[in-house]
Amino acid sequence: MSQTPPPGPARSRREFLRTAAITGAGLASLPAVPTLAGIRTRNKSGLGNPVLGSGEHTYECIHDWARLPAGYRFGNTHGVCEDSLGRIHIKHTVGAGSSSDDAIAVFDGDGKFIRSWGAEFKGGAHGLHINREGNQEFLYLCDPPRGLLVKTTLDGEDVWRRACPLESGLYNSPGEYHPTNVAVAPSGDIYCADGYGKSWIHVYNAKGEYTRSFGGPGKERGQVSCPHGLMVDSRGKSPRLVVADRSNRRLQYFTLDGRHEGFVTDEMRAPCHFHTRGEVMVVPDLEARVTLLDKDNKLIVHLGDGENYALRDKPREQFIPGRFIAPHSAYFDHQGSIFVVEWVEVGRVTKLKRV
Repeated sequence: MSQTPPPGPARSRREFLRTAAITGAGLASLPAVPTLAGIRTRNKSGLGNPVLGSGEHTYECIHDWARLPAGYRFGNTHGVCEDSLGRIHIKHTVGAGSSSDDAIAVFDGDGKFIRSWGAEFKGGAHGLHINREGNQEFLYLCDPPRGLLVKTTLDGEDVWRRACPLESGLYNSPGEYHPTNVAVAPSGDIYCADGYGKSWIHVYNAKGEYTRSFGGPGKERGQVSCPHGLMVDSRGKSPRLVVADRSNRRLQYFTLDGRHEGFVTDEMRAPCHFHTRGEVMVVPDLEARVTLLDKDNKLIVHLGDGENYALRDKPREQFIPGRFIAPHSAYFDHQGSIFVVEWVEVGRVTKLKRV
């Protein structure tokens, strides 16, 4: 089941599909292990996993890393994070015919299934953020179709949930609100992006109480169009909020009180979200690649640049090893490997294992 595509004059997901279909029509005829620039195999037979990147940013590309129980099927894989015990949490829409309706699945560090929960989010699971608060970790979840921002324990127990912030004065009805992702500042303030709704960013305090909003639809400084993902970037002198201003095809920086600070437009196609490790930021780009940026947001490398977005609703056997289709979220684990989840109908979790 697909999520509602973002509104606005810039290209929507459906428009991506129409334009990508022209260049993607012949991709199914390519060999199973392509000999394309930037992709290497691990042995001379060509049967090993592809290897992407170079130098200290070299990764073995392990597609379909997560091992699901019999009958359990991923839908579009939308969110990923790692907890302090090294467990990987995946948020997905649940695949057709799945034996379980649970939208959150948890795996150990080797891809072995541990448990699942969250049947109430079936079809709507989207943004996923993990945050340590004191000696406990919590998950923040977004469900665009249901218009929900939910805080839970790692086991799925509700702490609180928030619907449309009508008190902001920005909505005529709750049905206009479709939140996509969450970020939490060191102060405890919570930023929630209404990426598929009216393109506002709402701020809550640590108790989940609404405090203010900023952004709003547009292309000018301080305005956003489909603010799909966001993160508090602590790589500089002081933390700033970085927003994946996706339909404007850029990143936009704000101070934590919502003042515009700058743009990043180089190397951006359709940025979805972020995560950092040290001075490196990973940006999953919906248009078929994963980008690594340095502390100055200059390009380090593009990984798995597939230009094959048209495959997102095709059978898995048409997927090309070492090439991404529609990266939706990415997360560094504690060893520096990267987990990538993609907006493909059959779901896909790829581990880029650091080598």
